[in-house]
Amino acid sequence: MISTDTLRHFQPDYTTAKAHFLAVATKAGTPLAHPVAHTGPHGETLASHSLWLGPEHARRVLVLLSGTHGVEGLCGSALQCDLLAQLHTGTLRLPADTACLMVHLLNPWGCAWLRRCDQQGIDLNRNFMDFSKPLPDNPGYTVLRDQLFNTDAAARRQALHEYAERYGRTALEIAVSGGQYHDPAGPFYGGTAPAEANLLIRHLMARYALAQRQLAVIDLHTGLGPYGYGEIICDHPLDSAGTATAQQWYGEAVTLPAAGTSSSVPKEGLLDYAWHRIMGAGSCFVTLEFGTYSTDQLFDIILADHQLHRHGLPPWQAPETQRVKSAMQAHFCPARQQWQELAVFRTRQVVRLALAGLAHPEDPS
Repeated sequence: MISTDTLRHFQPDYTTAKAHFLAVATKAGTPLAHPVAHTGPHGETLASHSLWLGPEHARRVLVLLSGTHGVEGLCGSALQCDLLAQLHTGTLRLPADTACLMVHLLNPWGCAWLRRCDQQGIDLNRNFMDFSKPLPDNPGYTVLRDQLFNTDAAARRQALHEYAERYGRTALEIAVSGGQYHDPAGPFYGGTAPAEANLLIRHLMARYALAQRQLAVIDLHTGLGPYGYGEIICDHPLDSAGTATAQQWYGEAVTLPAAGTSSSVPKEGLLDYAWHRIMGAGSCFVTLEFGTYSTDQLFDIILADHQLHRHGLPPWQAPETQRVKSAMQAHFCPARQQWQELAVFRTRQVVRLALAGLAHPEDPS
């Protein structure tokens, strides 16, 4: 069902993923570069790219985002390339009065350095806050902070286990990953001002007048949930029009963190929230999250990466750097044919449902 040519879209690093995307994208349109000032581990220049396909003034737009969490963009890039290849061959067609906006590797620095955060240590999916107001506190993170940086993995796991035993597993996951705004060296740090990629998203919203269009936004993520399963996560408020639209388009597959039905717990500062604010009726934002390995392993690997970067950029070729980075890549983009096939198939399915919802919002297929 999934050809070997399709799986060639999965590239092993930022440089080849960018080159491959541009080669595929230029067959369909004109990608625009959005450079960042910082460089990759080999001194390479870095950039996000955006690509608009379809009528300039289309009333409906499918938005497909990759690399919000940098390292996860190695998978997201492949899935975007697959969609472009389908559009190029005519296997997939955009409905009438519908355009597609792709944002490729929203966090290129994180992709190049195989990190989830950007060059400031900011997790972009915790950065979409109103920074004119007091930032939220995460008391659980404060309690666990020293243990999160404990290099004794067994002692760290025991401390997290004891916290979960006392307060519950959901409380543990919120403490560690719900978002925190005072510790730049720590994981899931949301920053104290809009990050560079935050500003890029707002620029694209304005450039394409997206607040005046009907939107189906899909943000591609990996690393959380059952192996190979693409979970459709909706963080719209429970009784909102956005949740109703997501459930209408995607059916019972939609999960809701606020209702406790998702592998994801409620979080602060999500990218979703910026899109929620510009969406009218008949639009929705979902995260398509491809599971890999356990949440405990996820925490172990992310914490090891933060420990590695605690005092700045590590020497790239050092054995410990390569060990940690290999673990990051293996967790967030497994180089297994089965996993890649599952991700491709599910993305094609979810994109089809999104386009059907946009074209026939009253009767999605």
